[in-house]
Amino acid sequence: MTGLRKRGNMGKVMWAFLDIKFLLIIFFILLYSYVSSAVSSHLYSSSCRIQGQFHLNGMHKAGDVVLGGLFGIHFFSTFPDLSFISEPQQPTCHGFDVLGFRQAQTMAFAIDEINRNSNLLPNVTLGYSLYDNCIKLRIGFHAALSLVSGQEKQFILDKTCVGNPPVLGIVGDSISTSSIAISSVLGLYRVPMVSYFATCSCLSDRKKFPSFFRTIPSDAFQVRAMIQILTHFGWTWAGLLVSDDDYGLYAARSFQSDFVQSGRGCLAYLEVLPWGNDPAELKRIVHVMKKSTARVVIVFAHESYMISLMEEVVSQNVTGLQWMASEAGIAGTVFQTPQLMPYLGGTMGIAIRRGEIAGLREFLLRIRPDQHNNDYGNGMVKQFWEYTFQCRFAPPPAGWVEAGGALCTGQEDLENCETEFLDISNLRPEYNVYKAVYALAYALDEMLQCEPGRGPFSGHSCGNLQRLEPWQLVYYLEKVNFTTPFGDQVSFDENGDALPIYDIMNWLWLPDGKTTLQKVGEVKRSAFKGEELTIDEDKIFWNFESKKPPRSVCSESCPPGTRMARKKGEPVCCFDCIPCSEGKISNKTDSTECSSCPESFWSSSQRDQCVPKKTEFLSYHEPLGICLTTASLLGTFICAVVLGIFIYHRSTPVVRANNSELSFLLLGSLKLCFLCSLLFIGRPRLWTCQLRHAAFGISFVLSVSCILVKTMVVLAVFKASKPGGGSSLKWFGAVQQRGTVIVLTSIQAAICTAWLVSSSPAPHKNTQYHNDKIIYECVVGSTVGFAVLLGYIGLLATLSFLIAFIARNLPDSFNEAKLITFSMLIFCAVWVAFVPAYISSPGKYADAVEVFAILASSFGLLVSLFGPKCYIILMRPERNTKKAIMGRGIES
Repeated sequence: MTGLRKRGNMGKVMWAFLDIKFLLIIFFILLYSYVSSAVSSHLYSSSCRIQGQFHLNGMHKAGDVVLGGLFGIHFFSTFPDLSFISEPQQPTCHGFDVLGFRQAQTMAFAIDEINRNSNLLPNVTLGYSLYDNCIKLRIGFHAALSLVSGQEKQFILDKTCVGNPPVLGIVGDSISTSSIAISSVLGLYRVPMVSYFATCSCLSDRKKFPSFFRTIPSDAFQVRAMIQILTHFGWTWAGLLVSDDDYGLYAARSFQSDFVQSGRGCLAYLEVLPWGNDPAELKRIVHVMKKSTARVVIVFAHESYMISLMEEVVSQNVTGLQWMASEAGIAGTVFQTPQLMPYLGGTMGIAIRRGEIAGLREFLLRIRPDQHNNDYGNGMVKQFWEYTFQCRFAPPPAGWVEAGGALCTGQEDLENCETEFLDISNLRPEYNVYKAVYALAYALDEMLQCEPGRGPFSGHSCGNLQRLEPWQLVYYLEKVNFTTPFGDQVSFDENGDALPIYDIMNWLWLPDGKTTLQKVGEVKRSAFKGEELTIDEDKIFWNFESKKPPRSVCSESCPPGTRMARKKGEPVCCFDCIPCSEGKISNKTDSTECSSCPESFWSSSQRDQCVPKKTEFLSYHEPLGICLTTASLLGTFICAVVLGIFIYHRSTPVVRANNSELSFLLLGSLKLCFLCSLLFIGRPRLWTCQLRHAAFGISFVLSVSCILVKTMVVLAVFKASKPGGGSSLKWFGAVQQRGTVIVLTSIQAAICTAWLVSSSPAPHKNTQYHNDKIIYECVVGSTVGFAVLLGYIGLLATLSFLIAFIARNLPDSFNEAKLITFSMLIFCAVWVAFVPAYISSPGKYADAVEVFAILASSFGLLVSLFGPKCYIILMRPERNTKKAIMGRGIES
């Protein structure tokens, strides 16, 4: 019970404590609400206060209309750690950039010039509010928001505000990443922003950035321009260094698309430069550059990214490279020092269009630290003064004077000081700033000249000075079109981009160690001629011993006669050169494949052109043809001589024996056999192809028919000499002999006729035996016809051989059957050997085999049949008697 009581008391105490706490919270909430209401009532009745302020380094000038500007006047910035307990400290910028300060002064000069121009914005005074972005997105973004909203500590909320009014438009930013971020916000309210140095192609997207304009061409054109330079010098193998921001990453993407995927070249490496000092990463990147075979290095990065990289390049002594810089770094004077020239001398790159601005130098000379009060730019001018004259305004840092540092008086002579600040001979970003300010001024002037009731806005209204709206200025900016005093036309296309034109620059290393930037060409795009590249190679300084442009290829070009074969696992620019195979050629450099020659052509020995194939046939002009022709004519001549001998001695027994008429016919047919072999020599033509086998077949059948009849007559005479055999001679009279020869020959003529009519032989270009030659030959047309022709000759020859073999042992002393047997044996042996030799012989050798067979068989018949007879007639006339032939002795 006691425990329960204690537990109940504790519960009461806890609930009481919670009730008191709750009441206290309610009390403080009500008190806070009361105080807040009172304060709010007081503020809204008089003024409102900004809760925090971002201190920026800037320059200001009051005016009826104020234009804003963002410029990189310092290279680096330092941000302290954020604290949620106390108010965070402001960032500090360091590394003064004289050129960035000159760009800011150029805007101030342009506005001053416009205010003095009675023809442009009369009765309207332009002012400016310029801030240093320290090349940092965070600072640039704060500066832009401050420009469009104001950052005075107090505003009096009545009809007129005290302090800097918000700007109508902004000139800047110089960095693509900052421009993307700022334009994304300002575009929501259609606040115009005209950049003089942001080149990212992504900013051309009108849907994302509807109020963004620029007087510098986009990277899309710059990348194409640099690729044209690479192509001009034949550099297909290059390394690419890009900054770790939108400017560099978009450039890398464009290079991958336009340079690599289009087949114009390859990237040996693509490295992203780290922001700030990262020794390990920089050492790795430079090592990659040193080991690569690429002799060309392309850089798309602001010079602030390159400072640490070049220190590592010098440390590793990486020489022999041809550097190509984008417009962001080509004019970087921080690198044009004698120490870096052995490495960067001869650098080429794209530069913004150079212009001339009259009166700018005089304006810059009027700058003094005491010109401006502390609220309107005195701090920025003092920083410039301290950087230029290497002095410090009081109070100087501790120990400065003791260390020998001088105090600034503000009266130093700027004109006699050697500074690039006053060098206006090479105005490029400044010229773009100048054009951007004038573009805004011309757009504003056009808007203020609008006649009420005829305006372009709702209800035909116009913009007016009392109620200026930024989106109204965007409308006129899209239509602005004017010409600068330098002669350049300024207008914007549908994407807000200016007319693209770049100068091609080269770092000339002078003998005295100094460096100058010289123009060696230009690249531009016109409406009529498209993109044009002009380079004066005689002006280019090449930082090589050869004084010539370097070779930068992964693999040397493949000459005609070869084709490119990619190396596995390597870019397309790395390849081997493979000679074209036989019958294929490549007639241009770097061919990806070899093309086949037409059927009648063949590849040359260099495989770079198709030449007509050599034609091959059994010619009269080659040794083989000459030998066969000579043998044919010799055989014909011998036949003619033998025929003459026989005609002269036609009454002698040797000639008259066994039908001299058949002997004369046989000699004539042998002469035809010798002559028909000439049809197989020479270029095949239709008539020779048709005639050669017909003449050959008929001539040989005529010869073999004569021999067959002579053999049969010999056998019949032998049988007739026996008792009861006289009746056999009546079948072998002169008429029957002639008729038999005619019939047998007519059969062969019929076979030839049928063959020629059904499937005639014809000339043919044969490419099967030799790929590089055309074999002219006569195709037989019908293999059956050719086989029947040869078979018929073989049949007659076989019959003649058999009959002669039977009659070989006749008792006559001059037994012609023996000669016929021997001749038929030679004839059959020749033609039996001919068939396999003919089939296995290619091209012209097949014709040679056939001619040889014709000649061999013809000579065999001629020598076997007529050789012994001529011997008797000429050498042994005593044996040329009837008794001697009949075997009865020799007459005295």
